[in-house]
Amino acid sequence: MTVQILFAAKEERWAQYEAPLRRALEGAGITDYVLSLDIAPEAVDYMVVAPNGPVQDFAPYRNCKAALNLWAGVENIIGNPTLHMPLARMVDHGLTRGMVEWVTGHVLRHHLGMDAHIHGQDGKWRKDIPPLAEERRVSILGLGELGAECADALRYLGFDVTGWSRSQKDLPGIRCLAGEEGLAEALGTAEILVLLLPKTADTENVLNAERIAQMPRGAVIINPGRGPLIDDDALLAALDRGHVAHATLDVFRIEPLPPEHPYWAHPSVTVTPHIASETRDETASRVIAENIRRGEAGEPFLHLVDPKLGY
Repeated sequence: MTVQILFAAKEERWAQYEAPLRRALEGAGITDYVLSLDIAPEAVDYMVVAPNGPVQDFAPYRNCKAALNLWAGVENIIGNPTLHMPLARMVDHGLTRGMVEWVTGHVLRHHLGMDAHIHGQDGKWRKDIPPLAEERRVSILGLGELGAECADALRYLGFDVTGWSRSQKDLPGIRCLAGEEGLAEALGTAEILVLLLPKTADTENVLNAERIAQMPRGAVIINPGRGPLIDDDALLAALDRGHVAHATLDVFRIEPLPPEHPYWAHPSVTVTPHIASETRDETASRVIAENIRRGEAGEPFLHLVDPKLGY
């Protein structure tokens, strides 16, 4: 029977994904299929969906076996009351590797004090020897796919890594904490803090004034996760008084970040334009095709979202 696959995203994404998806589907052994922007709702077997795409009402797609998200983030779709089919997050090898490389690069930048040499060429010979990685304490909030991979990469480099998540995790070589007491402990030891939590009602403003105050003076904050994880006013105040030495931010409540936002001009903030991790069409297409293969074979889907937790 022909597998009917609706591509429910903007047309520019169709131009980007059509050829890679067809290659991936055929590579997964799915040869009898229709892949289109326009399929009658009752005929759709699988939906490749972007949260900002044309489908916002899922109710008519009553025979759809799964919605396969093009994005890693699901916060803009999981709360949709019409969503009745399983939803799979995008966990893409390219996205994961991009995140690991960005996080590792910026942790090393702050650990080694690279900015002092890049921006401090004033003719003075300052031989400040940075500590070894094993002497630097890094905490990661969020131990999902991305957080766990980043924690492992930093552990491999020798950093003293602590991870925190809402539910207890067990990762080799990583001190894993959970719960409110665990969060306080993770913050209290974080010379460098990396935020990789999803955006949920429970994680919004997780880094507020009270929790920033729990961090060591002179700590660095790195946020490639979600903009609303941080109380922006609290962070700016902590930067101004020197409690936080620097913040490297890739995600924001409003994107693109408005030109008048104080982050742009603050001397202790680095803004990057949501580039820490991007889904790659070739590798993402293989993830989608594998889930469709699994659905047709009666096997469990990969990376299903827990509708209660949102991740």
